[in-house]
Amino acid sequence: MSCREVNWSWTSALVGAASAVATTALLSAKPKDPTFDLISIDLTSFKLNLPLLDADLVLTVHVTNPNVTPIHYSSSTMSIFYKGSLLGSADVLAGSQSAKSCKLLRLPARLDGLQLAHHAASFVADIAKRQMVLDAAVDIAGAARVLWWDHKFVVHVDSHVTVDPLFLDVVEQENKSELDIFVS
Repeated sequence: MSCREVNWSWTSALVGAASAVATTALLSAKPKDPTFDLISIDLTSFKLNLPLLDADLVLTVHVTNPNVTPIHYSSSTMSIFYKGSLLGSADVLAGSQSAKSCKLLRLPARLDGLQLAHHAASFVADIAKRQMVLDAAVDIAGAARVLWWDHKFVVHVDSHVTVDPLFLDVVEQENKSELDIFVS
């Protein structure tokens, strides 16, 4: 039996243990769904296309990434519905968001007056009671980097928003997001 001399270093042991704990924590952290809240709607222009009126808006959305990793996402389009009909869309530009952070996104949107005209009686009633219900849906694809690997994901967001159609104030909202992560 031969004995070899082993060089023991507390520094190496502590660095190795800390690396193992950090890697385990990052890999075992359960991904959380991001949150989305519509903060405001700003009217930027009216376009009169007789007998209809098209509108351009900017939607300000507060987004929170509760996860321990930053994310990068590609551009997408949010669909906006009124009474089940596609009323318009908003562009979500590609971007990124830091870990455990929030930010405001300003989404340019266009509403089609022709679709609103199909529901003219409902729209007039909504103006009278100063409550208009809009639904929106979007799928945002991206990747979250954990150590050296990118983990692809898709977030599906469904929003149910009540707005004052005269002043475009957000009265009430319910947002549901679902995060799907793809392991490759």
